Amino acid sequence: MSSVLYVCVRPERSAADAEHRSFRRGLGVGSLDRLDLLHASLETVEWQQYEGFVIGGSPFNVTDAEKDEYQRAVEHDLERIARRALDGDATALFTCYGIGVVTRMLGGEVHTGQPEQASATSVQLTDAGIGDPLFGPGAPTMSVFTAHKESARETPPGAVLLATNDACTVQAYRVGERLYATQFHPEASPQDFADRMAVYRASGYFDPRDYERTERAILDASVDGHDLLARFPELLRG
Repeated sequence: MSSVLYVCVRPERSAADAEHRSFRRGLGVGSLDRLDLLHASLETVEWQQYEGFVIGGSPFNVTDAEKDEYQRAVEHDLERIARRALDGDATALFTCYGIGVVTRMLGGEVHTGQPEQASATSVQLTDAGIGDPLFGPGAPTMSVFTAHKESARETPPGAVLLATNDACTVQAYRVGERLYATQFHPEASPQDFADRMAVYRASGYFDPRDYERTERAILDASVDGHDLLARFPELLRG
């Protein structure tokens, strides 16, 4: 069994498969176990045996006014993973939608006032980020892909802000020593992200009339997210 579990929360099979490949490549592992929470709960795998969890994005939003039973079940299971990391029994990296789930769990506010359209953006590490074992070995400024409709209004109680920018105040934080959350997507290459945006073309992450321009800008971008993701297995060994 792999020591890391990729947790998928995407309903679209093509986007889910591609995200799985992205995380496997970014982590630098030959195989990466996978759990699709929309089709199976945590109880269907020996999830407590994993040392690490990487949680992908989703078209879901924590601020959705109406949630069906599947979304509620997904958020419940994600909180269980987060609590295991809070207890120091595993290391978890939540991305995009996941940062909203963790923020709400910690008693923070998730709002829709700082959305970012699909694009590459620059984020700056805080002093805590520069000293962090996952973020710190990289440069103090990172270029990463982002596309979201909601975000944490501010760093939730108990969390340490690791990365920020003017467009979205909370780009990444850590809680304790083992729980990480990023608003951005560290796993996606330019081609990965362009392919993903094709799936979500009409989902409100950019003006569909600007699709070709958006795709061109994404494919021309240079991002650093994989460098961060490649350090994740080192946290498990450490």
